[in-house]
Amino acid sequence: MSQDTDQPEEAPKPERRRFLRALLVLSLIAPMLIVALAGGAYLLGKSQFNAEGPLPAPQVVWLEKGLGLNAITSRLADAGVISSPLIFRLGTRLSGASSSLKAGEYEFPAHVSMAGIVRMLRDGKSILHKITIPEGLTTQQAMAVVKADRVLVGDMPMLPSEGALLPETYKFTRGTTRSEIVKQMQRAQTALMNDLWPNRAANLPVKTPEEALILASIVEKETGLKTERPQVAAVFSNRLKIPMRLQSDPTIVYGITLGAGPLGRPIRRSEIDRATPYNTYQIDGLPPTPICNPGRASIEAVLNPPQTKDLYFVADGTGGHAFSPSLAGHERNVKEWRKLERAKDKASK
Repeated sequence: MSQDTDQPEEAPKPERRRFLRALLVLSLIAPMLIVALAGGAYLLGKSQFNAEGPLPAPQVVWLEKGLGLNAITSRLADAGVISSPLIFRLGTRLSGASSSLKAGEYEFPAHVSMAGIVRMLRDGKSILHKITIPEGLTTQQAMAVVKADRVLVGDMPMLPSEGALLPETYKFTRGTTRSEIVKQMQRAQTALMNDLWPNRAANLPVKTPEEALILASIVEKETGLKTERPQVAAVFSNRLKIPMRLQSDPTIVYGITLGAGPLGRPIRRSEIDRATPYNTYQIDGLPPTPICNPGRASIEAVLNPPQTKDLYFVADGTGGHAFSPSLAGHERNVKEWRKLERAKDKASK
């Protein structure tokens, strides 16, 4: 007869029971502790992300194209704009902006928060620089302005055609190339002409946008007064309709310098008599190209000149001009101008 070898299980000792109970309790509260710690860390990080930053005064930082979040963070930390690179990176990622930060030159205000920095970089609110091309510059002169700008980068592009640039003030960010800004000037001139040409007056003597640009360039060089441009445009339009030679002094100058710059002295009689493609004392109609880059006001004046009978104008000694429909009236105006010039010369001696 076999004997039963099974022994009754030994009851757990009290120490073991306490350990198992503690382990059970820990397994229940550990996730809550982790969540609480994570929540606390998140709230602390969020508070720092939105808190005032360390900058004591405005600071400019240049972030060139191609920088990722880590490189941007390093630049900002090196410049003293942020106090915690880790919180900046985490906050940027959690806000969903890590892939939408824009390059540029930024002026961060004093004590700007990391949240404020992210908003600036996401919105691309970088510093805008300006370049101004005055009305009436030749293309060579305008390109010299572009070349001399200290913020633009890159080599100079090929010289555009005369009249192809719109005189204006252009805004750009650091890193913009000279080629890009010149293309912007060309696009602006094309867009302006495309906008104005369909609304031109009827029966103009200029039949194409190119001819309008040529005549506008002559108007631009003839007067520096915006209010006079329509009257000057009317004189030249009336002459072209007769037809009568334009006899514009600035066209003589352009025929000599070819846009390199001002003549720097009075026109000689021999130069008035010398035939060039641009000398409107010697050629009929318009010269072959513009003689400068005209602005909007001169183009508008040429496309919608006032109805007048004026065929002549001469300086009146005050910065403006005296206009006349007849040669006799013009000669009287010339005598008055010469009288004023003699009086000025006498007063200066």
